[in-house]
Amino acid sequence: MVATLEESSSQAVKAQLKLRELILSGDLAAGARIAELTLVDLLGVSRTPIRAALIRLEQEGLLEALPHGGFAVRTFSETEVSDAIELRGTVEGLAARLAAERGVSPALMQEAQDTLDQIDTVLANAALSDETFSAYVALNQQFHTLLGAMASSRVLVREMERVASQPFASPSGFVGVQFHSPQSRDMLIVAQHQHREVLTAIALREGARAESLMREHSRLAQTNLKAAMRSPQAAAVPGVQLIRKRA
Repeated sequence: MVATLEESSSQAVKAQLKLRELILSGDLAAGARIAELTLVDLLGVSRTPIRAALIRLEQEGLLEALPHGGFAVRTFSETEVSDAIELRGTVEGLAARLAAERGVSPALMQEAQDTLDQIDTVLANAALSDETFSAYVALNQQFHTLLGAMASSRVLVREMERVASQPFASPSGFVGVQFHSPQSRDMLIVAQHQHREVLTAIALREGARAESLMREHSRLAQTNLKAAMRSPQAAAVPGVQLIRKRA
């Protein structure tokens, strides 16, 4: 029985990942009703893991439950996405302040410094390739994860993970727009400078400054959101077709 439960859980996770990919790629259109039986044929798994995957994606915010049963792909207003980004900035700002006030171990501080050094190496390239851009995204996520660890609060780490899981609210949610713009490297260098300033404020135990800097850092994502909605390359950003433009 245990093996069966583990297998079902694994299938649910795989179905969740595949469904998320189909939604963000636009293969499952915004507003489209999701039929379980269709997904059984499409994904090759039974209805039980499909149903579990649908519930998890509703919790993530990518699906909405319909009044008479079933689910549909959600759409989002620009305001909703902007609010999610603002919320992430608030939570990460709190994490930065707590890290500064409580102090950070030398080992964790060094790990964050090493991560930023690696980002510097990536940005030393005159132009970003697909490979170097992917490296930046991974390292950027790593730094934001370390920031949560610095706060020494499991409660706050959970909240950061929950907020970042909201559609388009992750630290790298819209950096793809930068990759397609002539100013891409300049924008990422600004973000990297903010990373450095936040880490310095934490090291100097300047809680209020660390919080303010981290909240300001999230404003770059707001800028990228606006660029994504108005860029000719908007289709290159996963999931952007789910966002309704402001009138």
